Amino acid sequence: LLFGPYAGFTTKFLKHGSFMDLPLSVRAGNIGPMLAVAKNIMVLTKYLVSEVMQSMEQRLDSLRRFYPEAKAEDWRLEVAGQRVQIIKKDPKKGGILQFGTELVAAKDGSLAALLGASPGASVTVSIMLELIEKCFPAKAKGEWAGKLAEIFPAREKVLETDAALYRKINTQNNIALELVEESSETPSYA
Repeated sequence: LLFGPYAGFTTKFLKHGSFMDLPLSVRAGNIGPMLAVAKNIMVLTKYLVSEVMQSMEQRLDSLRRFYPEAKAEDWRLEVAGQRVQIIKKDPKKGGILQFGTELVAAKDGSLAALLGASPGASVTVSIMLELIEKCFPAKAKGEWAGKLAEIFPAREKVLETDAALYRKINTQNNIALELVEESSETPSYA
């Protein structure tokens, strides 16, 4: 399975949503930031439009830069995923396009959504911990605290200030991932 290097655009917020999702989301409070972002990212907008307007042959030509033997009969265009880009108000620029991932949760923790770019493996765990803390704060500090501390013995802020704990966790991870032999010394990084 190979993915072609194509970008796309749709007004749907979900893969099987409505083409009216974007137009119906426009409100008096968000039209200014949306227009400010549109003005500031004309190069990106032009790129996305050119990608969407490509013919299948143009897409194959692009693919052949990565896989020269690509044949049209072996390929079909599939929408692999969908994401809604976050636009936030900004006091200086009017609006900014967020490229990160953001967890948004109801105050009572009954609903949470992950917005923005697809989270990679490097941030998935921290996002799930944030979800637990936002949606289940009493349990995270109460009955789940012991298990969470066992699973995550060192949180980011602790590792920033505790070098000995960092070395211990780093060694445990290297052993678990088989990056070093269990009997070897802690690797040094320059």
